[in-house]
Amino acid sequence: MGKKIKIETDEDEKQDDIIEDENPDYGTQDSADDVIEEEAEKAESEEESEEKPEEESKTEDEGVEAFPEKIQAKFAEMNERHLRLMAEFENFRKRSEKEKDMMFETGAKSVIEKILPTLDNFERALDMAKNGDAKPDPFMEGMEKVYKQFTDALTEMGVKPIEAVGKPFDPNFHNAVMQEESEEYESGTVLKELQKGYLYRDSIVRHSMVSVVQ
Repeated sequence: MGKKIKIETDEDEKQDDIIEDENPDYGTQDSADDVIEEEAEKAESEEESEEKPEEESKTEDEGVEAFPEKIQAKFAEMNERHLRLMAEFENFRKRSEKEKDMMFETGAKSVIEKILPTLDNFERALDMAKNGDAKPDPFMEGMEKVYKQFTDALTEMGVKPIEAVGKPFDPNFHNAVMQEESEEYESGTVLKELQKGYLYRDSIVRHSMVSVVQ
């Protein structure tokens, strides 16, 4: 018997090329496996892309929740600092006003203290003029008006005389220089006022010089 020899013609080769062009995976097991692997990788990548937005959204939600807490803490810190500064400023303002009032009062008392001797001489001159002549005198009437204007100005400034005669002796206001007997007043009572004392507001400018019943 003679051997059969299979001879492939050019037509057969062309037919095979056409089939391979239409389907690249035709006749190849490796190509099918590659396709399956590619599909699996696509599916995994899609799952990962779906999981990542969820994780990112969780992270964003946690940041949003923590953000108000940071704002509140910062606000509380700034508010506490503001209140502390306001308290310090209020204390400074009160202290400054007190110091200013003390300086003004000290200066006013110094001026008043220098004026009082002139006021004493004015009163002595008026007393002597009244005792010497009982007739009306236009000049003396004018001086009395000036004296009243002077004392009214001092009163408006807050200067007032200390009450003495008939009052119990008080070393805070009175300066006793002598003692006398009296049937009118009890012991320890101011009998005479030898020199007027004065107050500026509530502080002593000059003590009253007095005689006290023994």
